[in-house]
Amino acid sequence: NYSDTETEGEIFNSLVQYFGDNLGQKVKAMPLVEETSLLEDSSVTLPVVIIGNGPSGICLSYMLSGYRPYLSSETIHPNTILHSKLEEARHLSIVDQDLEYLSEGLEGRSSNPVAVLFDTLLHPDADFGYDYPSILHWKLEQHHYIPHLVLGKGPPGGAWHNMEGSMLTISFGNWMELPGLKFKDWISSKRRNLKGDRVMPEEIARYYKHYVKVMGLQKNFRENTYITSVSRLYRDQDENDSQDSDISKKHLQTEKSKFIKRNWEIRGYQRIADGSHVPFCLFAENVALATGTLDSPAHLEIEGEDFPFVFHSMPEFGAAISKGKLHGKVDPVLIVGSGLTAADAVLCAYNNNIPVIHVFRRRVTDPSLIFKQLPKKLYPEYHKVYHMMCTQMYSADSNLLSDYTSFPEHHVLSFKSDMKCILQSISGLKKIFKLSAAVVLIGSHPNLSFLKEQGCYLGHNSSQPITCKGNPVEIDAYTYECVKEANLFALGPLVGDNFVRFLKGGALGVTRCLATRQKKKQHLIVERGGEDGVA
Repeated sequence: NYSDTETEGEIFNSLVQYFGDNLGQKVKAMPLVEETSLLEDSSVTLPVVIIGNGPSGICLSYMLSGYRPYLSSETIHPNTILHSKLEEARHLSIVDQDLEYLSEGLEGRSSNPVAVLFDTLLHPDADFGYDYPSILHWKLEQHHYIPHLVLGKGPPGGAWHNMEGSMLTISFGNWMELPGLKFKDWISSKRRNLKGDRVMPEEIARYYKHYVKVMGLQKNFRENTYITSVSRLYRDQDENDSQDSDISKKHLQTEKSKFIKRNWEIRGYQRIADGSHVPFCLFAENVALATGTLDSPAHLEIEGEDFPFVFHSMPEFGAAISKGKLHGKVDPVLIVGSGLTAADAVLCAYNNNIPVIHVFRRRVTDPSLIFKQLPKKLYPEYHKVYHMMCTQMYSADSNLLSDYTSFPEHHVLSFKSDMKCILQSISGLKKIFKLSAAVVLIGSHPNLSFLKEQGCYLGHNSSQPITCKGNPVEIDAYTYECVKEANLFALGPLVGDNFVRFLKGGALGVTRCLATRQKKKQHLIVERGGEDGVA
């Protein structure tokens, strides 16, 4: 499974780093995991490379670094059945327990059972409005450390660093926190007044960056990295080898499979201080995709969408407002979409006295609208938007209202060069309006261009691009390993978990899977050590 250029010494060095004390030596720092910002090409095969340094990647790094959750002796979970299951193996960390058994019968706002399990352990009965303490406590067990690298385009925190200036976050502050560092404790040391439980995105971004530092994870993180390709170096024997393969070749394959397999080649470049690009090439046994889905805004795919007055993100729209480009305009701004980002845009325009035409395909009574899931007391500004959506609808009699007009069950047919748009209702009626700008906020797609077929083959529907809601990556429910690609894992929004409180379950599932496989390898090495004198 190794290239001819990799020496036995390098293979053994990889094993020492991976298995540590089981080979009679301490875990050594890998060449790529030194206190340096630059990536370097290496012939050593890393056990894990994580692509994406947002909360998913950070949480996975935390657990791969040896942090383990145990049932706290001071608390009792309100779910008595779950608590009795946890009591059965109190001496074991959650990572070492049967996640399928613990998840059985639990319900929550994620379709992934381990995400629901971990969320209820960290935030018991949160969906019922309770603020119970976590029933877990964390221990650092360094012998569980699995060498890994986390690659991200910007500082740790991922897309949260690009959300400055948007509305208050959708989740409670403590739901945004990562294990081992209470968000309230951190934020109280940063500002004097805590008004409510919700905070600004830039505060969340700073928290994630601080978390990596205070938890001692920096050595695993590389910033300013851009991935250009992730490719598998070989396929399993039953996929490629013919029936009459040489027996000695099979024996050699079996012997090498006890060690770290060089499954993946990761290529890319790192942008350094002077703006130049330094290419790199890494090898890994496992790759975890934690990229999120905010890379590429979704488009309507209609005529005129590429005109300069049509925006596809809140930062673009916010910049146009802050530069005064829309100040004093009589013509309205068209906002397309019915999610929270579109609501942010409505509020932004409304607060800047810019008239709004708000177009969306759904009925205002559609139960799947996100506003239906938000308590009014906690999210008054979003319910203000929803109230306007319901009460300030367009009618042929009243024409456009001065500040805001909603167009439920409508879609945009096209944009014209004279800054006009054509809308069509569900009944087929068309209307033309003159605009000052348009903002299309209908979701986003992850950028998986570094994978074959743009990663489409990993989804439930391989003919469609990966999306958080419509076509997430298809994974094993308990290990988060891709169903269609062994040794490739996915977590967070890529598998449908858009809320930080649920993506932490992905880190638990991946860590358990890798830790279990590592134990099996350790047993093989110990056995071989007895035979060959390696250990």
